[in-house]
Amino acid sequence: MKAQIKVTLKKGVLDPQGQAIEGALKSLGFEGVDSVRQGKVFDIELGETDPMQARNMLNQMCQKLLANTVIEDYTVALSE
Repeated sequence: MKAQIKVTLKKGVLDPQGQAIEGALKSLGFEGVDSVRQGKVFDIELGETDPMQARNMLNQMCQKLLANTVIEDYTVALSE
């Protein structure tokens, strides 16, 4: 089973890297960029075949290591 985890900063948390990217895009001539928020993507392959068990394992991974749940949100998408 394959999974993709996306981790992003929660709304209201300052994102200096996103602001730097926004400024760089504007300086390169990309008009109309109102806001940029950066994040992380993890592609994980699991030996688990039960989607509910896999989702549970992935949530534990996020809560223990992949995401700082105080300032970050995450989403888990499963595929076979």
